[in-house]
Amino acid sequence: MTEPSDPYLIISSDCHAGLPTERYRPYLDSAFHRDFDDFLGQRDARREEMTRLGVRNEAFAAKWFEDNEEGLRGGWDTAQRLKELDGDGVAAEVVFPDADAVDSGTAAPFGVGLGLSGDQDPRLGMAGARAHNRWLAEFVAEHPERHCGVALLPVTGEVDEVVAEIHRARQSGLGALMIPSMWVDKAPYHDRRYDPVWAAAAETRMPVVTHSGAAPRHEYGDHLGIYVSEVTWWPARPLWFLLWSGAFERHPGLRFGVAESGCWWLPNQLWFMDRLYLGAHGGKKLSPFAELKRPPSEYLDRQVFVCATNTKRRELAQRYEIGVDNILWGSDFPHPEGTWPDTRAWLKRTFHDIPVTETRRILGLAAAEVFGFDTAKLAPLARRVGPTPAELGQPDDQLAVEASWARSREVGRHWLTGHDFPALGVSP
Repeated sequence: MTEPSDPYLIISSDCHAGLPTERYRPYLDSAFHRDFDDFLGQRDARREEMTRLGVRNEAFAAKWFEDNEEGLRGGWDTAQRLKELDGDGVAAEVVFPDADAVDSGTAAPFGVGLGLSGDQDPRLGMAGARAHNRWLAEFVAEHPERHCGVALLPVTGEVDEVVAEIHRARQSGLGALMIPSMWVDKAPYHDRRYDPVWAAAAETRMPVVTHSGAAPRHEYGDHLGIYVSEVTWWPARPLWFLLWSGAFERHPGLRFGVAESGCWWLPNQLWFMDRLYLGAHGGKKLSPFAELKRPPSEYLDRQVFVCATNTKRRELAQRYEIGVDNILWGSDFPHPEGTWPDTRAWLKRTFHDIPVTETRRILGLAAAEVFGFDTAKLAPLARRVGPTPAELGQPDDQLAVEASWARSREVGRHWLTGHDFPALGVSP
């Protein structure tokens, strides 16, 4: 039984791993080796284009690699990775692709990592995904209790192939599925052609996740502000496509998450969708939403989660609208926009006045349930590396902490509870 002062079991719902790109060759079907050579030959041009568009900062890149050379090897070196996770107090992690988010030096073949999108050549896309998934299965198998590997799934391809890859990935030891956040010119996710895919994901108990990265960059020119304003919108978009099309109703075992896109956008989106469903004045002229049998917020609580990387104070202030159990913290290791290598300090600044019981859910226990981690196996490790509530600056008097949040908790989803719209309560 957990005592109030026990160290936290921390599970990062968003970390990244990947081989240096050229080392994927042994995992790639030989029929695609010539295509892979062409892909490797275009790396310098891609890097130059990223620099020109402002997505890559030359001076920052040089300093980042110089200052973190040893730790960055943890992107693919297991021993180094465990050292870095332990240092951050992280007992377990959900592993997405692309360890290098600065130079794209660990890009999966044919760009099917965080840039996974519906406009990729379906043959190359599936080949690159399988290569990464094969390597990732080996990687997580070294310490399976600490890693949940996220298989790449180019879901806009041939349905039979996609379903087969889901089962193959599960049999190899992977535990979740990353689909493109953008389908571009392919069928949107409300299309029934995807139902076998959602059914297979539910059957195998593999959560389906989108992740920020893909965006229509060709539309932005060198206007970086447009890119950063939209990059977290694209991964969120599949949520309402799946919800309003009834996919969650038809597949109640399907779990869906949005990674590294924050959760600041969710309260207003949920408020808006619930009000439409419940017959708000602005939606009265619309036909009934026949595909849904319950309000959107009920599907959210039953089947949706947010891997809220670098969870912000403002987002925690809205946690009773979002749902405490729907927020899964992530460190984003080893990306520079994440909390590594200063995670412990980040946690103290962010969670110092959050109740311990809720902190335990957000930092690890909710992720354990979504991604199937064995908390009993992780408990000894958490006792060794996890920070304590005291180390996060959380006071012993938890009754006072709970009382300070009582009004926000009572108000909750104000559009359902009938309370007035709450003040945020904490600074952003």
